[in-house]
Amino acid sequence: MLDKNKISLGIAPIGWTNDDMPDLGKENSFEQTVSEMALAGFQGTEVGSHYPSDPIVLKKALDLRGLRICNRWFSSFLISRPYEETEAAFLRELSFLKAVGAERIGVSEQSYSTQGILDQPILEGKYVMSEAEWERLVTGLNRLGKLAEERGMKLCYHHHMGTVVQTEEEIDRFMDSVDPELVFLLFDSGHCSFAGIDPTKVLKKYIRRTRHIHLKDLRKKVAERAARERWSFLKGVREGCFTVPGDGDVDFAPLFQIIEESGYEGWVLVEAEQDPARANPLEYAIKARKYIAEHTGL
Repeated sequence: MLDKNKISLGIAPIGWTNDDMPDLGKENSFEQTVSEMALAGFQGTEVGSHYPSDPIVLKKALDLRGLRICNRWFSSFLISRPYEETEAAFLRELSFLKAVGAERIGVSEQSYSTQGILDQPILEGKYVMSEAEWERLVTGLNRLGKLAEERGMKLCYHHHMGTVVQTEEEIDRFMDSVDPELVFLLFDSGHCSFAGIDPTKVLKKYIRRTRHIHLKDLRKKVAERAARERWSFLKGVREGCFTVPGDGDVDFAPLFQIIEESGYEGWVLVEAEQDPARANPLEYAIKARKYIAEHTGL
């Protein structure tokens, strides 16, 4: 059983509205989204693109529903643009997150990412960094991590399909290279599984350096079809590659055990991007909440 005093349970807004495909869930307002999160029994959420940009307005709306902000996606471009551009945007984001009470910022290097290209098969043509680019990425993230630390925040790096840190080898090299006191892991069970990596192996290896966890399930048959028919990442999302924990083929039991035995403290967050017209967000949020309660005691 997971310790409720150490672990908080949240859910991402991407089940209601999709930042990369605005037509998905465009009918779902911010107020409906966060109200349904609270109704389903979650304690927090990450920030979505349709959330209020004023931290005072956002925090008030969440306080009314007993919710907190735990994290927000941040796109870095450390290997393709001047460092100063990313740093300036990063500092603005830190200020916003601090104002709404968050302690984590989730970073993903988006230089040359294929995740948003509609005609690019997600399992083909991924950009591979040169030695010089690895150095730029690691150096830049260490600098950003220091800025986060100075403001009481932690930089958590999100390995992700279609990006420069996707494969098991890339995750290992990344974790071996960054400063373990400044840059932490945002572990995602669904992105490991889609990339053909055993998520249990990754979490077991890096749980002590993990500061944010995404619980995402994968429908294996849909993912296999995505590979066979050379779908893009976004088409895979539309067709239902991902789903909430307990509704797909990821074995969460060993993941929950690793989290429990490690004494992990922080957020675990349900994140499952689907087409809301096919997968009713409230229904799937309740399904996820029930599954996690039954298997972890949270």
